[in-house]
Amino acid sequence: MANLRAAQKEMTRRLLLSTAVGLFEARGYAGTTVDDIAKAAGTTRVTFYAYFPSRAALMKALVAEADALLEHGGTESAGAGARDLAAVVREGRRDGFEAWLRDSSRQWPRLRPYVLAAHEAAVVDPELRDLVDHWFDAVVADIVIGLEQAGRFDPDSRRLRGFLALTQLDQLSRRWMRHGWETEPVTALGLLADSWAHLLGEPEGTKPAEPEEH
Repeated sequence: MANLRAAQKEMTRRLLLSTAVGLFEARGYAGTTVDDIAKAAGTTRVTFYAYFPSRAALMKALVAEADALLEHGGTESAGAGARDLAAVVREGRRDGFEAWLRDSSRQWPRLRPYVLAAHEAAVVDPELRDLVDHWFDAVVADIVIGLEQAGRFDPDSRRLRGFLALTQLDQLSRRWMRHGWETEPVTALGLLADSWAHLLGEPEGTKPAEPEEH
């Protein structure tokens, strides 16, 4: 009996989350209230608050779902998760960057409602702004780790290089999420790979540096 109740509670929680994703995608985060979510899910605001103390708390749960999608690759193939970003950066090869970016772009359709809602939520809720910033900074940290392992570039420039590279990817992905591809994907991702190779890659004609000792 306890297992049945636990399963029913999880089903209700999942229903609230999936309903919220759909409403955020259709109306935007700011245009969706707790009452809207509860009504669309066929329940009440009392039930909603039994699972989530606020709309922001629900958004945090959706960010956690997005993290899980990224961790498991997010695609039928292995996806970007198949190749650790730090390892790709450590190798510093343009073709490696392009392959990783191509795999990353395959996740965008599934991540789209989460990413757009999270960024909109961050504008109106400082608590969520910190969460989105942490999300971004965690990926920059992976880039920095790859550069440190390769012993590439001045240590003081590594975080900025990672920030610039990820900002380019973030802007391209969100542009696609709102408008679709405005040029051929191979062209867009190829140009981004060129930029990443310049910012993060091994300079042409040089041998890879020995990894730094820590």
